[in-house]
Amino acid sequence: MKLYSTNNRDLRVSFEDAVFNSLPADKGLYMPENIPQLDPSFIRNIQQYSLQEIAFHVANAFIGEDIPESDLKLIIEDAINFDAPVRFLDSKTAVLELFHGPSYAFKDFGARFMSRVMGYFSKQDDQLLDVLVATSGDTGGAVALGFLGVQGTRVTILYPKGKVSKVQEEQLTTNGQNIRAIEVNGTFDDCQKLVKKAFNDEELKSHLRLTSANSINIARLIPQTFYYFWAYAQLKTQGVGDIVFTVPSGNFGNIGAGLLAYKMGLPVKRFVAGTNVNDTVPRFLKDGQYEPRPSQQTLANAMDVGDPSNWVRIQALFDNDIDQLRNVVSSYTYTDEQTKKAMDMLFTTFGYIACPHTAIAYLAANAFRQEHPGDYASVFLSTAHPCKFPDAISSDVFEQVQLPQGAEKLGDKPKVLTSMEVDYDTFKEYLLVNNI
Repeated sequence: MKLYSTNNRDLRVSFEDAVFNSLPADKGLYMPENIPQLDPSFIRNIQQYSLQEIAFHVANAFIGEDIPESDLKLIIEDAINFDAPVRFLDSKTAVLELFHGPSYAFKDFGARFMSRVMGYFSKQDDQLLDVLVATSGDTGGAVALGFLGVQGTRVTILYPKGKVSKVQEEQLTTNGQNIRAIEVNGTFDDCQKLVKKAFNDEELKSHLRLTSANSINIARLIPQTFYYFWAYAQLKTQGVGDIVFTVPSGNFGNIGAGLLAYKMGLPVKRFVAGTNVNDTVPRFLKDGQYEPRPSQQTLANAMDVGDPSNWVRIQALFDNDIDQLRNVVSSYTYTDEQTKKAMDMLFTTFGYIACPHTAIAYLAANAFRQEHPGDYASVFLSTAHPCKFPDAISSDVFEQVQLPQGAEKLGDKPKVLTSMEVDYDTFKEYLLVNNI
């Protein structure tokens, strides 16, 4: 597979180069030169396949020329070793649960796949691979567990001070080994800018072999398409026809993966993006003006993104044509107060305990159905286990949360972190001085 930069369609690099370099020098994002079209017969009979078989088929369509089938199958089997079940709440509304991996968040799909792809390409290279990650909550935990103990790698995670939940911070700071955590006195956008600047620092790159595990890395985006195909396969066994996916959206990598699956041939009626008050994309879809703003802190902290990096990829999928985009994507935005009410409503109505991100997706799914009634399945994505958000969920509801295996032990581990102001020179010095 060859990839181009969203800032330069004439640029061409290999998949391996895109994985390790993460960002093109022109500060665009890598996108596949051609979107592979899946065989219609595979789509028609997709319910016959397992999640791992579907994941292999999709991944092979992208990178079959870069990784032999036998090796790719092993990568898939090792990385995607947990389920993503669809659960119906009523006859027309279902939730796709993406929190059954080791970090209890959807990011496990991308982080585990990417870490193993990097390990595959790095196995004959003695140079240490430095993985830089900015996180607003769940990415860091997934990357930490995905890379923990992986030989030849070192992970540095930047997260905004006071803006991640207790469980999220514990997943970032209690790993040790090859995982380092930096608490930045700023926002997620500040963390993301520090990481991006590092990738464009020629002096730093001359000393370190840098790559990213954020959703700016194409190896994170491809595996996130797997669960859209898997959801369709599950729904097909139940006779469901049309589907509308509603996705809680912050950096827009998750819904970007869904739209990539759509471009590959996945039959989807519509995609709906639900956001918190960080509403750059909803405003753009409404008035056509893309105007990023400083991010605001909310209960749905993983979506506290004022300038979503992956939006340029979505625009590239639709040839930067806003009318094409509007024909496929709708978007709604919600306040913390509305999010709290939605979490209570989900529990009262269905007995379902949801994290704030999931609650926003539920609200957006309902809003779309009110505006567009019809005979379709409304599937909203649950992106994180509610155990990660004790301060956001009502205490009487949170008492009934069943902790996944391992979650109860996180608080017993000592936290190790470095505190830092939003200053690139300080960050750069940290990377160079601690280069051992």
